[in-house]
Amino acid sequence: MKTQKSRGSRRPMARLMAVALPLVTAGPALAQDETAQAVGTLQGGFIGLLIVVVIGAVVGWVASLIVKGSGSGFLGDVLFGIGGSILAGYVLPLLGISIGGTLGSLIAAVIGAVALILIVRLIRKAAR
Repeated sequence: MKTQKSRGSRRPMARLMAVALPLVTAGPALAQDETAQAVGTLQGGFIGLLIVVVIGAVVGWVASLIVKGSGSGFLGDVLFGIGGSILAGYVLPLLGISIGGTLGSLIAAVIGAVALILIVRLIRKAAR
């Protein structure tokens, strides 16, 4: 007995070809788009990191001027600025303090950096 294939069994293959054919023929164009996105993402990540370091340096420098005393150098100021920003980002909301906007975020980062400098000084003093 011979079985006949129904028309419905050919349709999934036709649908697959309708979707796959444009993807196969547009392969290099899609690869170029993905490469451009990857390069753009990498470039954006580098610029973001550069902005974090520059703002961290400024915030750390301002905090070291407020606290006064021996300077920490450029790297120390950057680390205090970035660490202070992270500290302020977690601690101030826990205390119910919300400073909005860009200027508010910079002020909060300076407050966090000052607190971090004071904490490090206390730890250094206790270690002596």
